[in-house]
Amino acid sequence: MWQVQARFAGLPKSLHWLWITAVIIVLDLLTKQWALSNLLPYRPVPLLPYFDLTLMFNPGAAFSFLSDQDGWQRWFFIVVASLVTIGLVIWLLKLEAGERLVAVALCLIIGGAVGNLIDRIHYGHVIDFVDLYYVAGSCLPLFSDVIRNGITQCHWPAFNIADSAILSGVTLMLFDAFTSGDKNSPDSKQG
Repeated sequence: MWQVQARFAGLPKSLHWLWITAVIIVLDLLTKQWALSNLLPYRPVPLLPYFDLTLMFNPGAAFSFLSDQDGWQRWFFIVVASLVTIGLVIWLLKLEAGERLVAVALCLIIGGAVGNLIDRIHYGHVIDFVDLYYVAGSCLPLFSDVIRNGITQCHWPAFNIADSAILSGVTLMLFDAFTSGDKNSPDSKQG
């Protein structure tokens, strides 16, 4: 037992949070596989008011950016996601022991990036299935409108567990940036 502990003793403490990355990747893969097996493409399955499960395929990036291209974007996004993931792992390795919130945020983002990267490599697109919407007279630009029974539904772009992890990680990083700035400001060091 002490030999195992001795092997990991030299690793940065921030790597101890990589279990979060592993959980995100596994959950993402399992839920996408479930969606592929149980949902028909572009056929909504109502779960709750304003929340459907709808299997969709996104060859582009967030908000379907570049999804209308002829296929080159697949390789572009694979390269970008790989480079960003490597950069985030390097950042994770360089964190100080007390930067736990940033470590958790980076692990969430890495897990989400790898989950979507696996989709791009394996399928050529990202599998999305979480479909949130609201009812309105007209939709905001980021929302797509669907008219059902004469009622306009404004749908947020469909997403998945990986996308949720990335958004959560970025939110935690922003929170940390805004709250840690107060601790390191010159005014807080005086007095």
